[in-house]
Amino acid sequence: MTVDAVPKLAQRAAAKAIAEWGRPPADITHLVFTTYSACGAPSADLRLATLLGLRPTVSRTILSLHGCYGGGRALGLAKELAENNRGARVLVACSETTLVCFGAPDGGNLVGHAIFGDGAGAVIVGAGPFLDGEQRPIFEMVHAMQTTVPKTEHALGMQVTGGGIDFHLSIQVPTLIGQNVERCLLNAFPGNGNKWNDFFWAVHPGGRQILDNIDKVLKLEPEKLAASRHVLREYGNMSGATIVFVLDELRQRRSLLPEWGAMMAFGPGITIETMVLRCPR
Repeated sequence: MTVDAVPKLAQRAAAKAIAEWGRPPADITHLVFTTYSACGAPSADLRLATLLGLRPTVSRTILSLHGCYGGGRALGLAKELAENNRGARVLVACSETTLVCFGAPDGGNLVGHAIFGDGAGAVIVGAGPFLDGEQRPIFEMVHAMQTTVPKTEHALGMQVTGGGIDFHLSIQVPTLIGQNVERCLLNAFPGNGNKWNDFFWAVHPGGRQILDNIDKVLKLEPEKLAASRHVLREYGNMSGATIVFVLDELRQRRSLLPEWGAMMAFGPGITIETMVLRCPR
């Protein structure tokens, strides 16, 4: 069921992104697809490329089982591809359904059933020069980095089984993220001086406690994580696709944003994706 549904869900999101971008699908040179919901070969990226009518020469990459940091990693990879291939236009597609994790309620699995949702998001990434009819940039990805918190493999993970995805979530996850989030930010923003309220924030809303811990550690003003809290409230945690929903929510508030921002996503490992964003004027 998911092998068929996941690329179709991604197609809906990608078609909207391509229409807003303003260029035909044939101009896409690279595709980065992230999902934990469909495992197989040929994989979901090929099915999506076929559904969208992308060129046979499109360069495809599938990111499997990255979980909640998959969207952040996909955007970071797209940034690298765009900057190292002149004229490249990278379609990032994230598509997830919780059906593969459905099972008996036990511990972390029960939490997952309560806060996780289904969704797909898509973004077009490029590094110029601009093409005719192409929408101008919404956000600029300035710098990206990935950090793995040592000895936390036990805290969060997924395992493919005959019954689907066996999902494990420790109650330690919000605390572990809270303890490490500022160190990741200081590495990404050297010399900032901990002035975190000067930025706008695109944070993966893994759960309310995670957002509350980040608020507390960074001493953020109440509205700084409003986009993340809105997405969690309205859609739930859609794993890797969620960060695209947060960026889209920030896009609606773009005129009110400061010039510089931070994006963060968290997943198995524990892995923390951190990105410096800029809102072009």
